[in-house]
Amino acid sequence: MESPKTKKPFYKKLIAIVLGFGPGIFAIGYTIGTGSVTSMIVAGSKFNMQLLWVLLLSCVFSGVLMFAYGNYALITGETALFGFKKHFKYGKILALLIIVGITFGQWNSLMGILGISSNIIFEILAINFHDLNGFKYETVLIIAILIIVTFYLLMLVGKYTFFEKILVIFVSLMGLSFLLSLCFVQPLSIDIVQGFLPTIPDVPGGKMLVAAFVGTTMAAATFLSRPLFIKGKGWTMVNLKQQKKDSITAAVLIFVISATIMAVAAGALFYQGKAVTQVLDMANTLEPVAGKWAVTIFFFGALSAGLSSIFPCLLIAPLLVADYQSGILDTNSRQFRIITAIACLVALIGPVFGGNPIEIQILSQVFNVFVLPIVILGIILLLSSKKVMSNYKTSLGVFIGMYAALFFSLVISYNGALALFDYF
Repeated sequence: MESPKTKKPFYKKLIAIVLGFGPGIFAIGYTIGTGSVTSMIVAGSKFNMQLLWVLLLSCVFSGVLMFAYGNYALITGETALFGFKKHFKYGKILALLIIVGITFGQWNSLMGILGISSNIIFEILAINFHDLNGFKYETVLIIAILIIVTFYLLMLVGKYTFFEKILVIFVSLMGLSFLLSLCFVQPLSIDIVQGFLPTIPDVPGGKMLVAAFVGTTMAAATFLSRPLFIKGKGWTMVNLKQQKKDSITAAVLIFVISATIMAVAAGALFYQGKAVTQVLDMANTLEPVAGKWAVTIFFFGALSAGLSSIFPCLLIAPLLVADYQSGILDTNSRQFRIITAIACLVALIGPVFGGNPIEIQILSQVFNVFVLPIVILGIILLLSSKKVMSNYKTSLGVFIGMYAALFFSLVISYNGALALFDYF
């Protein structure tokens, strides 16, 4: 019998759970960045908890798709795009279109992420060094360059386990910061319950936000990259149960953290009639309600969200190209370093021109939804093929979930097309 003295303290158990994360940590990194934070804040401040149902459905379908792509990788030993190219008649063209579409969306998002993260650091510095306010553009640009150079140098380490540990730190800090912010301000319980009833805000920009929600939560990049991260983790057929648990955990955490951000914005701003269009607006509007500590904690969470997304966004293009070529990612290759260097230069476009990255962020999330139906249909066809899956049979429940996700993605894509038509 184990004596009380040999039992691990609670905090050590908690640390062990956090460090035990698998590839799901990359799913959280891809999903919850400043684009997601921005969408949740704007939605919470403008529409209260009305879009909570969209978030819930997106997270449920994300969990199903992460599980499906993960199982495909473990059973066949193949990655997604490589599988498309190998098993579909027009697989090469399809895979190339997916690479272009996802890279376009992720690199656009990267511009916004770097711009917002740099601005948040500037705001924190300006609180203590007031003279910096006269040199905002220069300071933000220097901060952006320092951030992206630092991350590029970290990329050159070229170890999956290293990327995973960095993301664990950022995601943990992000989740804790937003949960602490919720202690200061909360929405009404009735509004949370009503948020699960499907409705779309009948106002300008309502359709755009719904599409952006799905584009950021059901990110095609998350599912396509999962097989490569699973291979990087070294998982095999014996890890099927662990893969399932990892998918569910990632989906639950994405919902909890995203819903928390929306709730903070709703509790602090919606009831005050203060709509937010930029993450940095939270400083002026949240402080009178929740105080300086809440603002600091929230900003720290937003910064962690931005930094946790830079790694996955820089990785996405070389990941997809490697997936297409052979299904193996060589992080020490010349190709990897060149593509990530180009991504870093693209990321600096926003800070160099000094524009508002918020609009770019939301638009890039909307564009993501148009690739999503193809990515979902692809995995359905692969898992349905007896030739590909051999003796393994995917359960009926997973197929129902995937077909429901496909229908949902088609509806949202149509909704996104209408939103872009109205916008332009």
